[in-house]
Amino acid sequence: MVNKINDDKRNVIFISKATPGDDEFVLWLAPKLEAAGYSVFADILNLETGERWRKTLTETLQNRSVKMLLCCSNETLQRQGVLEEIDIADELSKNLNDEKFIMPLRLKPFKKVFGIAGLNYCNFEPSWADGLEKLLKDLTKQNVPKATEGEIRPQWEQYKRRKQVTLLPTPETLTSNWLRLMECPDNLYYLEVSGPYTHSALRKKIPSFRYPAVPFMRGVLTFCEPQDLLNHFDSVGKFKITTVMKVSDFIENGIDKHHVKSRDAQNMFISLLRQAWEKFCMEEGFLGHTFSNGYAFHVGDNKIGMRKYVNWGRQGEKRRAMLRSISKGRVWEYGVSVIPSLFPYPHLKLKSRVLFSDITEQKKVIVIPEKDKQHRLRRTVCSGWRNKQWHGRLMAFMELLVGENASVNMPLSPRQSLIADASPIMFTSPVSTEIKDVADDDSEELDQSTIGFIPTDGAI
Repeated sequence: MVNKINDDKRNVIFISKATPGDDEFVLWLAPKLEAAGYSVFADILNLETGERWRKTLTETLQNRSVKMLLCCSNETLQRQGVLEEIDIADELSKNLNDEKFIMPLRLKPFKKVFGIAGLNYCNFEPSWADGLEKLLKDLTKQNVPKATEGEIRPQWEQYKRRKQVTLLPTPETLTSNWLRLMECPDNLYYLEVSGPYTHSALRKKIPSFRYPAVPFMRGVLTFCEPQDLLNHFDSVGKFKITTVMKVSDFIENGIDKHHVKSRDAQNMFISLLRQAWEKFCMEEGFLGHTFSNGYAFHVGDNKIGMRKYVNWGRQGEKRRAMLRSISKGRVWEYGVSVIPSLFPYPHLKLKSRVLFSDITEQKKVIVIPEKDKQHRLRRTVCSGWRNKQWHGRLMAFMELLVGENASVNMPLSPRQSLIADASPIMFTSPVSTEIKDVADDDSEELDQSTIGFIPTDGAI
């Protein structure tokens, strides 16, 4: 027996359907119901990756649904999952004292099944539009709750566009935004302050230290040795090596004697990797900027002039991309933030960022501080950039960062470095699509509506 719940908490129209057989109909129906003000649940959009989908469906139907729209055809009504939802809904109909809780939608002729045998259906078979008109009238008559104004989720259209892409059984070579980590020191040290010290003073000194370090207990985790900390941490105290750990053991097992679990050890190690990247970018003269969900480094006037091209590409024909320009009266500058990861193997994931600035009367560039303005400009200015443009900018950024070097050499101590491949990892997709990439190698800079006129010689 389903526990009776206050009707005020029920505001969702649950669509029971077959996947993928009824997807096309639901992608048409659901946005129209949302436009009318109703809240809709359909497994196409409402199931997150990793969710226990059957549990989510059941809990939504039992606890939040005010009506269940049942897609009806012989094919759909033979699905075990649909039959289970009918059983739950039939029980709910009795529990909520709503004999019209299940609202059948006839998509094709069907044989009635237990739980809906005596119910009248809304006929969508001759015309979806006529069926919708009848359904909306029935929902209104039955006082199904809805918002004052309808709001259609954009994910419906995005999902439709994805479904329209035809997959071909042809392998395709693709370029990722991952940099493989090639070398890392074997040992990691726990350096402990000998004698009295102030924990807050230690934490304040760590960000300005040239090498990566993570505060830990009475000291730091680092790849440096005690003599490397002498000058910078003199005001804190002297350090000694308390524990030497194999990096692989630290990541896999943590530190038993200090009660550090593997997950916490991995987070601390990832922090060291992130610091190594950021300190390297800072020393190379890139401009740091804090976003709401991360820290990024951007090119500035000291790296490349406005509307200047950066050539990149070590093999085959050279390509070029632009990292600074003016659009919609604002300066935009391309940048990158890093997300270190240990799975499925150690790598640095590079995330593209675009920073917008105003130009003052003195031609001085000042970063726009309002996050909402930055977001709106990214959505308008960058919306026309194609994948080749984003890839070209990333490769041009790496060209400025490492030049002709084949790797990124990030110091971890005066004697040791973290080394990553400067070229993103290539991988092979087992399938490809029918979408044609008609852009030529330099076409990422030809969208004049986005980045304005660009002189052919790259001059300002």
